[in-house]
Amino acid sequence: MSENIKYKEESYRGGAAVTPSDSVDLSIPVSALYIGGAGTGALKVDMVSGETVTLAGVGVGILPIAVKRVYSTGTGVTNIVGFR
Repeated sequence: MSENIKYKEESYRGGAAVTPSDSVDLSIPVSALYIGGAGTGALKVDMVSGETVTLAGVGVGILPIAVKRVYSTGTGVTNIVGFR
């Protein structure tokens, strides 16, 4: 890959699979989550700002939310990838 590639300022620069956990934060907070499988459509997260929220009816796609933890209890979506 060429070092001269220019990226849009708002582009994500990295990503990794997310393993939901009730006790461990993500190694690096992320700016967005990609949901690959809708499952039950529930997603429970700790936002970077500290609030814990549960989203219902989440479908496949990208959620532009900054999170530091994705819980296993309360999360029914699958194939989660975090982008930063």
